[in-house]
Amino acid sequence: MIDVLVVDDDFMVARVHRGLVEKMPGFRVVGEARTGAEALRLIEHLHPDLVLLDIYLPDFTGIEVVRRLRANTASPTDVLIITAAREAETVRAALRGGAVNYIVKPFEPALLRERLEQYAARHAELAMLDAGDQVELDRAFGASTARPGMPKGLSEQTAELVRRALLGSDDLSASECAEATGMSRVSARRYLEYFVDSGKAEVRLRYGTTGRPERRYHWLQ
Repeated sequence: MIDVLVVDDDFMVARVHRGLVEKMPGFRVVGEARTGAEALRLIEHLHPDLVLLDIYLPDFTGIEVVRRLRANTASPTDVLIITAAREAETVRAALRGGAVNYIVKPFEPALLRERLEQYAARHAELAMLDAGDQVELDRAFGASTARPGMPKGLSEQTAELVRRALLGSDDLSASECAEATGMSRVSARRYLEYFVDSGKAEVRLRYGTTGRPERRYHWLQ
């Protein structure tokens, strides 16, 4: 389970973000903060895996939160920026602070779901990282993050998560894959169909008593 802290000075915005996170399998919101100081206190107390962080806060900026967080080398917490701030210097500061992603308000809910799915895939990769394997190290540090011909909107990290789910089972439906990986059924099916189109997986049809046959995916390689 990935623990998330939501930081936004607007109560209603924070509730919306909380609702989106809580609909994602494998994620749970452990707290909300309205100020930078409160965010730092809750991070120290709750030890969340991920913080959804606004830049504009009443006491000091989200960038300052990141700076103070990184000054504490004992903190393993990741940060995903969600803000209306578009200035290049703010974006650069977020990157320098190690933010895992940056979403500009307003945004479609599907965008946050996609970013959380990507984070879950990377989180799982790092948990299984073999430090003696250069391929794994390259993937972790982004040296080979894109597959040639991978459709727009699909990521190497999430594709690897789906691949491992397929390898761990004789076959999977899109719903079963979504449950195993913590992503939405629609996203899981996109990756499964990508593997079918690229010849790495095949579809097996399971016929029931009524309705359409169920599409089940099997890894070939």
